[in-house]
Amino acid sequence: MPPINETMGQYSELFMLLAAGTYTVAFIAFAWDLAKSSKALRTVDLKAAAAAGTPAAGTKVPVAAGSVRGAAADADRVAGHLAGPAGRAERPSSSVSAGGPGSGAGQTADASMKYDAERRVPARVAVALTVLGAAIHAAGVLTRAVGAGRVPWGNMYEFLTTGAFVAVAVFLVVLIRRDLRFLGTFVVGLVIIMLVAASVAYWTPVGHLVPALQSYWLVIHVSIAVLSSALFTLTFAMSALQLVQSHRQKTIAAGGADKLGFMRLVPSALSLENLSYRINAIAFIGWTFTLMFGAIWAEKAWGRFWGWDTKEVWTFVIWVVYAGYLHARATRGWTGTRAAWLSIVGYLCVVFNFTIVNQFFNGLHSYSGL
Repeated sequence: MPPINETMGQYSELFMLLAAGTYTVAFIAFAWDLAKSSKALRTVDLKAAAAAGTPAAGTKVPVAAGSVRGAAADADRVAGHLAGPAGRAERPSSSVSAGGPGSGAGQTADASMKYDAERRVPARVAVALTVLGAAIHAAGVLTRAVGAGRVPWGNMYEFLTTGAFVAVAVFLVVLIRRDLRFLGTFVVGLVIIMLVAASVAYWTPVGHLVPALQSYWLVIHVSIAVLSSALFTLTFAMSALQLVQSHRQKTIAAGGADKLGFMRLVPSALSLENLSYRINAIAFIGWTFTLMFGAIWAEKAWGRFWGWDTKEVWTFVIWVVYAGYLHARATRGWTGTRAAWLSIVGYLCVVFNFTIVNQFFNGLHSYSGL
């Protein structure tokens, strides 16, 4: 068993602190992008409404006679800046159309979520900072592994910090093919919460594993669990946005004011639901292997595949919730807010399993390190 390198452990903690600071600045940049883009879209709405001779939905703005001059040309010119998350020209969603002709209040980003030529400087800065934060975060995870002489997920602190890194890495990888920068505020925000919780509530000095965890199954079982949890984190953020977008769309369809202008950067609720469903399907496969490999490891460690240990039960509960979600949506027509809530419940079960079960329930899986 290699000796513990406490110096590398201290470097790891420093890298984690620097990563959290970088993510915080990235979070502000993502929020700035939403606010700035919302203001720009609102300006375009007013110009389009002036060109059509009708006020934008939810506004009571007097338009001077001189301000209408050239409004139609302005509306056409800035239509290309009604950018969704990929900078494409906005297209009205079929499910939201309020405010009459010329009003962009009910518009949402294109469902394809692909990039275009439009550049949103705050979003680009935010992504660059997130990449920098992920690089620093990776250094923190690696130095923790070197300091301990093993894989860096042997206790709650390590699982949380490694899981946060994987969540960011998955987000950045998806950004290569799809423009999900509208999720940046929510994903990076969750990662910051995870790092703060790890440092404040679950900090554990670098050390050796307990004997029961000294197995190659730790690499297989927990790595798949970390990846699946990262994907569930991503779909949790998407499901939460889906609920907000769905409420916004219903409000606009009923003739109400659009009070969430930044949500025009977010695809329609249906688009979010479809992408979330596909990602959840992949994560569910990973969680299935987590459950299976955990049972195999239990047989090798304790001589039985299943013993109704609290951790085993809640791992199975999570599997059942997501299986129910996939089945209900695919065969029973559970779409819209019901599907979103079921996805959120599944993630809350993941959080409960990791926090409450690990801390307050005694069992064979009590390896929190606290």
